[in-house]
Amino acid sequence: MCRLFAYSGEPVWLDTLLIEPEASLVSQSMAAREAKTVVNGDGCGLGWYGERERPGLYRDTLPAWSDANLAGLCHQIRSGAFMAHVRSATAGEVSRANCHPFALGRHLFMHNGQIGGYDRLRRRIDSLIPDEFYGHRHGTGDSEAIFLIAAGQGLETDPVWAIDRALRLCLSAMTDMGIADPLRFSAVLMDGETTHAFRWSSDARPPTLYWRALEGGIAFSSEPCSLDASLWTPLAPNSFVRLDSSSMIASRFDPASQNPCETVSGIASEATRSAA
Repeated sequence: MCRLFAYSGEPVWLDTLLIEPEASLVSQSMAAREAKTVVNGDGCGLGWYGERERPGLYRDTLPAWSDANLAGLCHQIRSGAFMAHVRSATAGEVSRANCHPFALGRHLFMHNGQIGGYDRLRRRIDSLIPDEFYGHRHGTGDSEAIFLIAAGQGLETDPVWAIDRALRLCLSAMTDMGIADPLRFSAVLMDGETTHAFRWSSDARPPTLYWRALEGGIAFSSEPCSLDASLWTPLAPNSFVRLDSSSMIASRFDPASQNPCETVSGIASEATRSAA
């Protein structure tokens, strides 16, 4: 499993969240504490929003702990919305094109999990990407495919519906092929103004995803970025969070059900205040 991190709030230097913490994402690339794969060295990536509408993007196949270019960017970039990812390849070979995040227009997307039986499903899954978006398919992994399927389902206008619909289409393909392995989905989607974080699985084992209110914003991470894990709150299984400049709202998310997006009341008011 991969490890991911995202932040939205007041602009910060990226190294203060991605490198300096005692259990930072870069540290997790060498020694993850909550993943079957302890080492996540099959590449890394960074996406951030600056003064232009479209995000910046950096990806490479070097492990995060030895990528001097990644460290250099983190030391120089200050942003109020960014995401980063360290990869342990489960679908698709080790290549720059398969590294996260993926970018399309103003959107950034990264994923931890897998489509069960993807090696048998790849042609079928690719066929779910509309022609107008297939030209953006540069890698061979399942995560990029989910993102581009969602792009064809109205990602610009209703991102939650688009992600839900993309996962439903993948589940349908798995059923048609008789694949019983699970589809697991822990992901973050950004457009520079709004952040969506998802935690869901077709079985009872969704990939981990936590959030924490910081001094100036909200952070999401596959596992706590501090040795004191109590500072981080896990997202509920089968849920998503929508975060913007004024609020943070959690809702039910279950593409395997008939009512995937019922609002979950009572998410911490501290998160709302910190995001404001």
